[in-house]
Amino acid sequence: MSKSLLEFKYMTFDVVGTLIDFEGGLKACLAEIAAETGNEIDGERALSLYREARYSGNADLFPDDLVRVYLAISPKLGLPVDRNYGERLRDSAKSWKGFADSAAALASLAKNYRLVAMTNARRWAFAFFEKELGNPFHAAFTADDTGTEKPDPAFFEKVFGYIASEGHSKDDILHVAQSQYHDIGISRKLGLTNCWIERRHDQKGYGGTIEPAEFTTPDYHFTSMAGLSAAVAAARA
Repeated sequence: MSKSLLEFKYMTFDVVGTLIDFEGGLKACLAEIAAETGNEIDGERALSLYREARYSGNADLFPDDLVRVYLAISPKLGLPVDRNYGERLRDSAKSWKGFADSAAALASLAKNYRLVAMTNARRWAFAFFEKELGNPFHAAFTADDTGTEKPDPAFFEKVFGYIASEGHSKDDILHVAQSQYHDIGISRKLGLTNCWIERRHDQKGYGGTIEPAEFTTPDYHFTSMAGLSAAVAAARA
């Protein structure tokens, strides 16, 4: 049986895809480029091509890598192969929106837990994400801070070390994320209690996130951050 939501002291969060709507941001920017150049794109196909290009062996840190990704996928989408558009896609991260429920849910959860961001994005991009989310985090770890990306266990170990410095352990953590590949599977292997936010519950496939080799049944499962926040409120009532 999963631990009670009342037992945790920390909630660690994936950011891009769980709290920030990166798929919507990518599709919107690519659609704008298409419209300006007399083209149209299929958003889901664009995400599929993005996923294939993003998870190649020569990938750079995110979202800097979006320049390379754009140059790789633009011919297949009928878009101009132009580095300036790639830089525009990268810079669009500065204006990506949080999901409609993210900021309010985080503000509510921050009343009872220490919230820690764990993002594969670089620190410069996280600064915009954090502001969009209302600056709710007690601490934050980015790819720049850890020198690696999830699902590398070393990323999680960096966070465990920080929490240990505050006198706690991974047993005090509920890890919250939408990516089965980057977060849910590895968090299970590392002994964390996890919570899957299934953002694409009403859509087919994994969108812009790599498909896991195997599905991991989470300890907690919601289709929104609002669902998690409501469950915590109910447990505390």
